[in-house]
Amino acid sequence: MKANKIITIAMMAAAVITTGCKDSFLELEPPTQSPIEEYYKSSDHVYEALVAAYDPLHWTDWGNGEYNPVNLMSDIMADDIWVGGANKTDNQPWHLMMNYEAQPNNCITGLWTDEYSGVKRCNDVLEFIQWAKDAGNLTAEQENSWTAQALVLRAYYYNTLWKFWGNIPFYTENLTYPYIGKQAKADDVYTAVIKDLETAINMNALPMRWTDTDDEANVGKVSQAMAYMLYAEMVMYQNDESRYGTALQYMRNIINDANYDLVDDYPSIWAESGEWSKESIFEINYKDDNAVRSWNGPLVAGGTVIPRLISPNNFVDTSNSGLDVGWGFCPVRKETYDRYQEGDTRRDITAFDVRPLGTYDARYEDTGYFLGKYIAYKENNKDQKADADLNFNNNLRIYRYAETLLNAAELILRTNGDSNEAYTYLNKVHHRAGLVQSVNATIDNIIAERQLEFVGEGKRYWDLIRTGKAATTLVPDQYGYRTNTWNQSKKYLPIPQKEIDASQGTLEQNNY
Repeated sequence: MKANKIITIAMMAAAVITTGCKDSFLELEPPTQSPIEEYYKSSDHVYEALVAAYDPLHWTDWGNGEYNPVNLMSDIMADDIWVGGANKTDNQPWHLMMNYEAQPNNCITGLWTDEYSGVKRCNDVLEFIQWAKDAGNLTAEQENSWTAQALVLRAYYYNTLWKFWGNIPFYTENLTYPYIGKQAKADDVYTAVIKDLETAINMNALPMRWTDTDDEANVGKVSQAMAYMLYAEMVMYQNDESRYGTALQYMRNIINDANYDLVDDYPSIWAESGEWSKESIFEINYKDDNAVRSWNGPLVAGGTVIPRLISPNNFVDTSNSGLDVGWGFCPVRKETYDRYQEGDTRRDITAFDVRPLGTYDARYEDTGYFLGKYIAYKENNKDQKADADLNFNNNLRIYRYAETLLNAAELILRTNGDSNEAYTYLNKVHHRAGLVQSVNATIDNIIAERQLEFVGEGKRYWDLIRTGKAATTLVPDQYGYRTNTWNQSKKYLPIPQKEIDASQGTLEQNNY
């Protein structure tokens, strides 16, 4: 059982329905609550809104009717894992994405809704902060910290939308009737979001690392280091050479901070005891302790469904391993296992061979290897109080110190910096995996190291696109699972058709 460090969902105050009539006898004050403008003049209530702005982070695994875990939605389009499941029609949008044939009427839509819910809530926070400030009910520290958090969170949500869909509705003030946002080009979205991030970073209002206090659960909030990592991710994906130097400095800021370092034992990162270790820069918190997430209430605070999704179907444990059953999605490719050198401590936790531990029903694209980083253990949902499928306590790792080192190494080379420094950072990650022989600091070696380090963490697909390797790497396989080759027109998913229809002709579909 772990301490409850999840940021618990707050109940948002309901907006009062007001009339448009000028007759005073029709202007009724609700008897049980304040009008929204009054409610959010309180600092406590603004903080409720801030907490609620974090909540959509938890929804992508299962929310709004779909399984869309952002790490897996990225990796199924790359070359490390398959989609799996019962067959090609089981979670069919995933299979279509994997083969670069997603359709507007048959593509992931929940992720779009989840991230825009986050954007909306962040916009609310920024508006409410101003109301409370004007009423004299905020301290300067509250104003700065909450503003910075909302800006970074909004950038995170937009970053996901930008990478998956590119040309998206973009707004920093919530829409009014008829609730149609203006579509922005992908480059313009990047420019606006990166400037928001720069504003938040330059405020210096966030700690490099949060710790819990006696009266507040802070672990799980965005930090200055998390903002640095998000900034570097966006700058590197955009290939924005004008900001490489700044991104590199941010990576060095983390490297020079005593709060962060590599842990010695790579597999320990993925244990419950490894959550929020010195290597962790940002995680999305999940819990099983008294968790009540359910199929009837999937958006409440609790656990995650990812371990159930990715574990072996109908597993029978014959070795007392503690493994639980799953649904057989996202099996790890045999080629991924073979990519690791003998003795690489990342291999067996990344491509976890369950066959010596028990029996299971092999499903579509089965290899015998499963993503051990998030595999289901009975211990990890034993304290839940609702639906066991949805309440595993595995935190989702978003940014780790290993990525900081590899980002820094790559940015040094791309800015013609000291190759010895890049060599040092690259080989810290390489040697931590138990590999004695060093590797030269080249862009190709760094990208190869990232592939070994981050399987199942949602990094590989975007690395292939930004480095120009996607078209030659993401090609038909020998098994007939992927029959299409990635090309530039596949960079952005088709916008869900229901969003096109609702836009009254203002949204232009991506060319896919």
